[in-house]
Amino acid sequence: MSSTDAQKRRILVTGVGGAPGFDLARSLLRLGCDIIAADSHPLAVGLRLPNVTPRTTVPAADVSYRSSLLRLCAELRPHAILSTVEHELGKLAALRRPLSDLGVTTWLPDPAAIEACTDKAAFHTALSKNDIPTPHTFLPHELDQAPDCTPLVVKPRRGQGAQDVHLCHTREQARVLCELVPAPIVQERVNGAEFTADCLVDRSGQASVILRYRLLVKGGLAVVSRTFHDQEVAELVQETLAAVGAVGACCAQGFISDGPERVVMTEVNARVAGGFPASEAAGADLTGQLLAGLFKNPVDHDRLQYRPDVWLIKYTETLIVEEGQR
Repeated sequence: MSSTDAQKRRILVTGVGGAPGFDLARSLLRLGCDIIAADSHPLAVGLRLPNVTPRTTVPAADVSYRSSLLRLCAELRPHAILSTVEHELGKLAALRRPLSDLGVTTWLPDPAAIEACTDKAAFHTALSKNDIPTPHTFLPHELDQAPDCTPLVVKPRRGQGAQDVHLCHTREQARVLCELVPAPIVQERVNGAEFTADCLVDRSGQASVILRYRLLVKGGLAVVSRTFHDQEVAELVQETLAAVGAVGACCAQGFISDGPERVVMTEVNARVAGGFPASEAAGADLTGQLLAGLFKNPVDHDRLQYRPDVWLIKYTETLIVEEGQR
């Protein structure tokens, strides 16, 4: 999409307090879009971005979420909404029609795909049905099936951002952790080189994949990344995206492991990743082609080619200093 076309677009970006939403808002601003930056926390850093229209919204779990979002869209009339908040996706999918009636375009997976991207048990089921390597996964009542004295990971079934993730070595340790972690799931731990794939799946199902190693991870965010090429990994990522039904901008994670399966897929998120600027720095026009597909224009996959060995190092930035009470 050209910068002239982008300048005509007003985009509502949600979750600007997190790295994916913050960086997406900045990338869209650079393309000339008019950005409504939204987050449920009044101190979200993305609400302080220069040249955005900031709005504090109610959380997705709030009973007033539907009416509040529709009221916001009726007031500010965005042309489209791009969410970077997993917990919003199901509710946004249910709002396609009323949002469309307000002139707001969405590009969301179907409900089954959203479930596979937000529920780790559903993700495991989808990949297992398609014979795609993924960690063995157990719900708490299935723990007796887990091999003992094997490294395990206990995490929330619908968690994000590496919150409440705990490592352990035995089934008994996992049982204790399952009492502490909300709605837990247990997985065998995978060792190897961890990677993220920044992806764009067009409306015909064609997917472009930009690979980068997660070389240093803090709080679930890759703060040091390096792009790389690997045909086997890219093809397995594409198979994974098809298995879960991903569309639009999304990201997948996995390991190049030292186990019996060289590549093991661990998750897909139906949103941009926190480190996607690495892919753009490597030459992939990810945000520009996302805009094209969002408004039902052809995605130019040639413009999603990228260079390997481009590094991204994220750092803490002081965006604004405020006085007074909140």
